This record gives sequence, structure tokens and C-alpha cells, in this order.
Amino acid sequence: MAMHNILWFFYLQRDCFPDSGVAMIADKDTCLSDIIVRAGRSSYRSNPFPSRAGGVLYSSHSNERRFMAARDKLVGVIGGMGPGATVDFMSRVMAETPADNDQQHVRMLVEHNPRIPSRQLAMRGEGESPAPVIADMAQRLQSYGADFIVMPCNLAHAWQADIEAAISIPFVSIIRESALSAISRSADDSAVGLMMTPGCHSSGLYQQALAAYGRPVVEQTADELAETMALVERIKAGDVSGEVADGLRLLAEQLIVRGARVLIAACTELPMVLDESMFEVAFISSTDVLAKKTVVLALGAA
Repeated sequence: MAMHNILWFFYLQRDCFPDSGVAMIADKDTCLSDIIVRAGRSSYRSNPFPSRAGGVLYSSHSNERRFMAARDKLVGVIGGMGPGATVDFMSRVMAETPADNDQQHVRMLVEHNPRIPSRQLAMRGEGESPAPVIADMAQRLQSYGADFIVMPCNLAHAWQADIEAAISIPFVSIIRESALSAISRSADDSAVGLMMTPGCHSSGLYQQALAAYGRPVVEQTADELAETMALVERIKAGDVSGEVADGLRLLAEQLIVRGARVLIAACTELPMVLDESMFEVAFISSTDVLAKKTVVLALGAA
């Protein structure tokens, strides 16, 4: 595909393409593996250039600018938490989009940064806060023209206030949307079972969101949280086997046994191996919920 037909963002030295017809902007002290992908008119490229610092490459082709202007809202995605979950989110956005051709798909600007500090360690007070990195990513996405921001990682919403303080465009919360979905798909007094990582549990994000609507929650025990985390780490390592799915399904069924009448997969790795057909109660995939909301907002239906 010709370079002028796509929008690639990646970090490299200033002298890599002196005669390429693209413009170089904004030095960034950012990891070389950071990439930004435009869904629908892009390809995944890693950075082959071993530089210490650099800028951002973007296409300055006039047709690309006209194409962008002709479409609806541009989605900014804070990605990389984890890498597989980000790609899974993008695929679900595409699947939810009522498109008959390339041009009808949702435009996404994705900064895919797997170097964001560990949210689990930060929540335990044992690691660097991810807040400065994700806030900077949000600010960059806004500067590149994003109309609103989404982040397909549940625990990272513990730093939502830092993101919102850095931008002036809307930030769509996966926590709020998933809680509302669970409420809409269950009876008024139904308990909500929360499948999550230890960090997300400690954050209290879902407990607080559901308490605001008067919903009781069924939480995992410390041992169940540890087992869930171990299986999530296997998914992050590329293991999406039936063994991993069965392990998570059995953990979810313990919540049902203890009274949950609707489940929330409050980690975006979980829907990579679990789906509603596996359970006798409603199963809320936080990834699907965010993908559906993204499509509605991007296409101007809300």
C-alpha cells in the first residue's frame, strides 16, 4: 500500500526519511515500540530504527486530510494494556460497525504502548504510576485530532482523573458503560459478579460504580483473584487455550454459586477466551460494551 494512503505514527530518528514527503513533528521521549495504528486504512508496523529519541511521522497527503474531514468522529485509543486486548478491542469495533465498504468503518487513532508501567504494581504501591504516561498519550491523541478518547483497560481507569485533567475532549469510561450494561440486563435487585484482577479489585472502581445504583456485588476471594491473575498473565503471554478458558469459566461459576445473576468481565483479557454462551447468566464483556459505545459515538448516533 502506498505510503500516502495510510497514516503511520512511529518513533525514529530525524534523518531517517529526509526526502520522503512526510512531515516530522514533536520530539517525544517515548519508547521505540510505541505505535499508532489507523484502523481501516493502516497496517501494523514495528519500528526498525534503533534511535534514542525522535518524532512522529505522519502523512501530509491532501487526499488523506480530505478523507479525514469527510468522516464522522475520530476515536483516540489509549492502547497497549495489554497489546492483545487492544487489538481485540479494535476487531470488535470493526465487527460492530455497520459497514459495507472500507470507507464506512470507524476511524481510530491508536497509540499502542506496551511500555506503560504496570498497573498492578502501581496499585500495590510497588511500582511507578502509569498516570503521567497515559495522560500524555491522551493529550497526544487529542493533538492529532481525536474527538474523544477510550481506553480498553479496566484497571487503568483508576487514573481517569489524570487523563481528564490533561484533555478537553470527552473520555468514555469502560467502567461506567459496563456497569450500566449489567444493570440494564438484570433485575433491579440482582447481584453482580465481578471477575477481575487483584489490582482492579483493590481500586474499588466497579464496587463504587454499582453501589451508586444500589446494586449488590459478589466479589472474588483472595485466592480466586490470584488464580484469575495467573490465567490473565497466560493470556497476555499468548495462551488463549481451552485450558485457560476452562479455568476462568470455573472461577466465574463460583460467583454464580454465591448468588451472582449477571457477570462483568472487568478485565479486557477475559473476553479473549470467554463469552456469554459459556454461562447461564448474562455475561458482560467490558470490551464489547466499550466497542459498541465507541461505534455509536464515532458514527454520530448519540
